[in-house]
Amino acid sequence: MAWSLMPLPWIQIGPITRTVEDAALMMNLIAGHDPKDTTSAPEPVPDFTSGLTAFDKNGLKGMIVGIPKEYLEMSGIDPDVRAVFDNVKTLMASLGAEIRSVSLPRTDYVVAAYYIIAPCEASSNLARFDGVKYGFRAPDPEDLLYMYKQTRSTGFGPEVQRRIIIGTYALSAGYYDAYYGKASQVRALIMADFAKAFETCDILLSPVAPTPAFRINEKIDDPLTMYLTDIFTLSANMAAVPGISVPAGFSAAGLPIGVQMMAGRFDELSLIRAGYGVEKSMNLEPRFPEM
Repeated sequence: MAWSLMPLPWIQIGPITRTVEDAALMMNLIAGHDPKDTTSAPEPVPDFTSGLTAFDKNGLKGMIVGIPKEYLEMSGIDPDVRAVFDNVKTLMASLGAEIRSVSLPRTDYVVAAYYIIAPCEASSNLARFDGVKYGFRAPDPEDLLYMYKQTRSTGFGPEVQRRIIIGTYALSAGYYDAYYGKASQVRALIMADFAKAFETCDILLSPVAPTPAFRINEKIDDPLTMYLTDIFTLSANMAAVPGISVPAGFSAAGLPIGVQMMAGRFDELSLIRAGYGVEKSMNLEPRFPEM
């Protein structure tokens, strides 16, 4: 059983923990401004465990939970995932939350935009790992070009190499504006959609993925399918908002199913409170899937 919370900014690390309380404790340790990191926001850091106390005192009373209608209208959502999602929605309402429908009209563009922007940034940021100054270096190079090739071939796995190639192509002369430029414009629209949604709700509730968890290595040779299953979690990345994924049930075959909650910028406390409420109220026991 794993719980994960993704802090700002987008494409950022987040702790994977056994409980929401552990996630709050971990956030207390890792959150905060680093004056030597230009991407670190100088925002005050609360005691994230206060989100647990807030639930223990008031449940989810006063919290407005938004349900993006585009997510539920999406084709390909597994019936078991829908059933678990509906169960969590009902549970949160019983804990005092108000459930409200919201709209994220650019949802269909999230995956396409992300898989242009992320590879472009990977290509740019990973260009420095050439075996010269720091990082891994291929042993016994024959010459400089050989060292470059071997270092990047053996130091990066297949998925990283795939993203570097895509990103390098999208950033090349003649394609930058058509791909990265347009994707960045779409991302701005996606961020605007989320900002408007958070004007009327505190958190957004969604499945983690359209299907239950894959079995180990089941989709490893089908990267496109893997990319498409990221539709819900990538939305938080593209909108630059925090999100938490929590286990919420199981499929008929015993495979885990989770729900995701997203909040406005720097509002991880709401996620801790809501995630802890679901965890405490459901009290799930681990299961072993059918083989």
